[in-house]
Amino acid sequence: MSRVVRRAIIGLALVGFASAAASTYVHYQLVQDPGYTSFCDISERVSCTQVYLSRFGSVDGIPVALLGAVWFGLVLLLTVAGGRGSSELGENIGGYLLVLSTLGLAVVLFLGYASFMVLGTLCVLCAVVYVTVVGIFLLSGAAASVPLLSIPRRAFADLGRLARTPAAVGVAGVYLALTVAVVLAFPAARGGPVSQAGPDAASDPVTGAAGAGSEFERFWDAQPRVELGVARERAQVLVLKFNDYQCPSCAKTYLDYEPIFARYESSHPGAVRHISLDYPLDPECNEQTPRGGHMGACEAAVAVRLARRVGRDAQMARWLYENQQNLSRETIREALAEVAGVTDFDAMYDATLEDVKADIALGGTIEIEATPTFIINGVKIKGGLQPQFFDAAIALELERAAGLGSQ
Repeated sequence: MSRVVRRAIIGLALVGFASAAASTYVHYQLVQDPGYTSFCDISERVSCTQVYLSRFGSVDGIPVALLGAVWFGLVLLLTVAGGRGSSELGENIGGYLLVLSTLGLAVVLFLGYASFMVLGTLCVLCAVVYVTVVGIFLLSGAAASVPLLSIPRRAFADLGRLARTPAAVGVAGVYLALTVAVVLAFPAARGGPVSQAGPDAASDPVTGAAGAGSEFERFWDAQPRVELGVARERAQVLVLKFNDYQCPSCAKTYLDYEPIFARYESSHPGAVRHISLDYPLDPECNEQTPRGGHMGACEAAVAVRLARRVGRDAQMARWLYENQQNLSRETIREALAEVAGVTDFDAMYDATLEDVKADIALGGTIEIEATPTFIINGVKIKGGLQPQFFDAAIALELERAAGLGSQ
């Protein structure tokens, strides 16, 4: 491996390690603080948070970003070792890097597909990692000069030499120990603060520890409360969602929270009331978003209201969430007729749009900045919470309402 290639790989590995480490830090903050906003959450389609908290963001509770940092660290160690050892070792390490980068390339191709095609979201830090892995793969492929079939034999011989070199053993031992320590220290990996809470939990809803001094409870109590005058109708917990049917985050929270609402309805019938309020980011009906880009959101809100007349609003909402990329007045009108059997969309549009604007005006009183925005018993949450914290918030409010009722 030439000096130029070695330096290039080291440079790429350092950039990749820094990006993976930053991603791990953001992921850690999201686990620890439900209200944390990542610096790389630029828009609904450019968001690190949505990627990290998706099913593709972790493996058995360990962040993929942390595993990426470990991978880049190993690449750095091998590349540096190749420059300090014999020429034979340098050739061997070129082969090891090719194998390692091939595995890395397979992983980033899968993650890139999941991010762009499945989640429809770009993570800037992740994109940097993808580029550096591809670069390392190309450089190591050009530098490798040993037959791939000989790599296992060469690796076995090099491990034997490493075991007889105290300095190499020490470096490898320290790296392995640090890796294990960081993985074990990550909260999600050991079932710490993000443990799932049930509505009947007698202990702390987030940490599982008895008492009322949890980090989540302190976070929750520190939030200001607003009053919108929406009737609870005997419910102990009122959840309001200012929603845009063309908003990817609104669709994600809808799918994430649906099982939570269903479980509470089963265990505590009528205790949790969920109301979806319209706040389309469409200048056609929302003057507070003059540059809003969801040009079918007003029509979508009207369609759900019309479907509600025949009890098909849930089905209509799900169709809209699942077809966000194809929403237009025509497609919405056709879907309303097919899903709900409602054919008077055009005739009822203007009158129904006034009801949508009433929700928008209500949102304006509390200065809605983004969708979704949730109001849980008066606590305003921009963008929603991770499902386990959303569950914990409802459990906490139910517990407190039950305590007040018993007094």
